Amino acid sequence: MKRSTILLILMDLIAIVCFIIVYGPNDNFRTYFVTTAMETKSHRYLARVFYSENTIESIISSNKTIVVNETTDTSLINFGTQADDIIYDSIYEEQILNRDPDDVYKIIEFDGNGYHAYLTVIYDPSRVTTTKSAYYGYRGEYLSTMAAKSGALVAINGGAFVDVNGEGDGALAAGIFISNGEVIENYGGAASGVIGITNDNVLTLGYMTAQQAINMGIRDAVYFGPFLIVNGKSSQILGNGGYGVNPRTAIAQRKDGIMLFLTIDGSGSKYGFRGGATMSEMISILERYGAYNAANLDGGASVVLAVNGKAYNEPVAYSASGERWLPNGWIVK
Repeated sequence: MKRSTILLILMDLIAIVCFIIVYGPNDNFRTYFVTTAMETKSHRYLARVFYSENTIESIISSNKTIVVNETTDTSLINFGTQADDIIYDSIYEEQILNRDPDDVYKIIEFDGNGYHAYLTVIYDPSRVTTTKSAYYGYRGEYLSTMAAKSGALVAINGGAFVDVNGEGDGALAAGIFISNGEVIENYGGAASGVIGITNDNVLTLGYMTAQQAINMGIRDAVYFGPFLIVNGKSSQILGNGGYGVNPRTAIAQRKDGIMLFLTIDGSGSKYGFRGGATMSEMISILERYGAYNAANLDGGASVVLAVNGKAYNEPVAYSASGERWLPNGWIVK
């Protein structure tokens, strides 16, 4: 048999296999592919190459997150001191609470199915604030640069941004953005999903206007979602939650006031399949580390954990450093 004939047969076989994967009776790949692509800003077209809008809509409606319809009850967070003879309920509690008294934060690293996680534990929530790009309104800035300029020990990316003309320049925050009690952005002017910290250092989640947030004593806030845990109650995940698999960032607080930054790197390539975690996996991680209120932040190419002004994880944006321009972030000073 001629080499060219063998090559054509192999190409036909590959095409058949791809067709079966994309359009076959098993919808696992279809669900994963569509929900992952549709969560991104720049790769939604990939889902539309293979599937109709009706198919995409059907998949999205069967895979969604039902968020707890409550606002954080700030009175349920009880700040306290740690006893010297504490008995840990689990290995996860020990990882959180076993520390040197002088520690401002610690980073716990572990691997999961297709991801590497960094859980940053912040013992004094009063040190957690928002920061913004030095060029806010014109363009964004790398989170590591924002962190270095502000003297932050640790930083994670923040909320959504307005993608003007599809350029992804991170110039403007979407929704509500509050920093040090000042409303920096109120894009659209309507109520939105606020992820904020009050003057009493309580992570507060709820749907509210900028003025309502200020009236509640929220000093720093960004807009994103979904809320993952509210008042100790976890969101309900149908299918894969509608968000597929991606690198992710979340912010959370335990009932004892300790704050958590969760950063998830995927195990894939930044120029191809990136890997990452599902919303269910994010909730499971946060639950086992005692999160009482938790919210998902911007993900995908925006995911950055910076330590002492340098990227600590492996960001997957298309720049040489892997970072993208962002309008804001959360820092620990």
